Amino acid sequence: VQLVESGGGSVQAGGSLRLACAASGYTSSSYFMGWFRQAPGKEREGVAGVANDDWTLYADSVKGRFTISRDNTKKTLYLQMNSLTPEDTAMYYCAANYGDRRWSLLRAQSYAFWGQGTQVTVSS
Repeated sequence: VQLVESGGGSVQAGGSLRLACAASGYTSSSYFMGWFRQAPGKEREGVAGVANDDWTLYADSVKGRFTISRDNTKKTLYLQMNSLTPEDTAMYYCAANYGDRRWSLLRAQSYAFWGQGTQVTVSS
């Protein structure tokens, strides 16, 4: 499975960005996906995840501001990010794995496949 992120960039606080993750190479139609981020000097953290049945889970820090969605036809994962703050500055990674998860969607150990990341920078 290959994952390629896009949509990162620089934005001012209060602005919005939409990240996309194009997936290829799936050998099963049952898979879950998620977005993670890692800021310099910090551990990678789960931001949002979507289960096989489109059930979603969000980190408290992004609830109400970020929306994760998936287009199974296009095999693409999205992350709509609104009301961005400088604390959202990080490298954002897309991740996926076969099967299904719910409450462990934000755990990095749940995922077998990772993208290369896309940088998001929010200035004050």
